[in-house]
Amino acid sequence: MAKSMTKSEIIGHLAEKTGLPKKQVAELLEELTQLAYKEAHNGFPVPGLGKLVVVDRAARMGRNPKTGEPLQIPAKRALKFRLAKEAKDAVAKHEPQHLEAAPAEKPAEPPAPPAAP
Repeated sequence: MAKSMTKSEIIGHLAEKTGLPKKQVAELLEELTQLAYKEAHNGFPVPGLGKLVVVDRAARMGRNPKTGEPLQIPAKRALKFRLAKEAKDAVAKHEPQHLEAAPAEKPAEPPAPPAAP
């Protein structure tokens, strides 16, 4: 499995593609990140990728996996990223071969009973 890109690899790639210095690209990404944090409560769209939204999670009962003891999980606000349809479609076009559906194989036939003497 291929490893994901690091922040410096992303900055380097964007700098090469745009012709901007790496420092400016890094500042742009940092500013975009800060703006997303600030505006997340209103929903922050990233065109072509999706939207950052705040969701309210209800209180619920959970279970301690070690002891099996039930416990109350409190309600909280959380960030969620909803992918855009075009992002899902773009990724679906590039699925690796091993994940695509293989043709169905015929079940093996049972061996024929031995002939009577």
